[in-house]
Amino acid sequence: MATSSITKNFVISGKEQVEMFVNAIEESAKNRPVQIPVSSREIKGETELREMMRLRKMKERKNAGK
Repeated sequence: MATSSITKNFVISGKEQVEMFVNAIEESAKNRPVQIPVSSREIKGETELREMMRLRKMKERKNAGK
């Protein structure tokens, strides 16, 4: 959770509450989502965009015939 999403003030008092809060923060840091690399390429200009869309339509037609 991004720190900017915390919009309320809260008070932690007592040793037990502090420990529970710290443990929760530490556990959340351990359970980060796995980032899977994705290949991509930048489309520059209208010509490349039109070519990509043309190839996509061809692929869709090919898959529709199966």
